[in-house]
Amino acid sequence: MRILLVEDDLPLAEALQQSLQREGFVVNHVDCGQLALASLATPDHDMVILDLGLPDLDGTEVLKTLRTKKIQLPVVILTARDSIESKVQGLDLGADDYLAKPFEMPELLARLRVIERRLGTASSAIIEIAKRNVIPDHIKS
Repeated sequence: MRILLVEDDLPLAEALQQSLQREGFVVNHVDCGQLALASLATPDHDMVILDLGLPDLDGTEVLKTLRTKKIQLPVVILTARDSIESKVQGLDLGADDYLAKPFEMPELLARLRVIERRLGTASSAIIEIAKRNVIPDHIKS
């Protein structure tokens, strides 16, 4: 799963990137809304983790632009804005999930796994081998 992380807090972004990479995600990071939109103009990502408080363009504007352009990538908002109004607005604008900072990494990972399952991109350690019906020789006759 390839994630675009849109976060202007560099220490947080680096920690998130490392944690997500340890979990097997490929993470690209940008620190502003314009770079996010430029990065999402090509189909290089499977999901977006989006902060709302960006220096150049509010994250809600990034989300509106994505949805206006019919880009249906899953978006998880990860922000310090924790009011009910902000959560409702973000979800109504088309976010797939909303998590307020401070947050716990296991919860973020669980939410990302939900999206992976929905997309059908979740990996599994279980290997299935096709079963064949084998008729024993003594029954064939």
